[in-house]
Amino acid sequence: MDSIWLGLCPSGSTTRIMAMRGPTTTILKAHLLPRPASPRAVTALLEAIALWEGLPVRAALVVDDESMSSCPTSLYRDLFDVFGDSTSLYRLEWVPRAARRRRDGLTGMGDFADLERLLARSVAR
Repeated sequence: MDSIWLGLCPSGSTTRIMAMRGPTTTILKAHLLPRPASPRAVTALLEAIALWEGLPVRAALVVDDESMSSCPTSLYRDLFDVFGDSTSLYRLEWVPRAARRRRDGLTGMGDFADLERLLARSVAR
């Protein structure tokens, strides 16, 4: 079954989001605030993309390696109950941050190579 692969990569100043239709087609890149204003924002985003594209979303939240054993990230504490949860529209998991290129035509957004590798390696399995 086809799906949208989506990566969320929070940092201290921004959350980068990248969505792909398969391993070669980037459909969305965004820089958002580092923390969502609503605890429902991430699930609403995942559901909206699934409904827009007509495909389920397989999403990964990038976390630091040391956070994997205790908690995914302090930026998304409100999401603990949705990790690993699967609905007909999305599946959200956390994955360790990868070490640090492909051109896709969506320019001017900065470097998303690490997030693209994460999607290809972790979400597409």
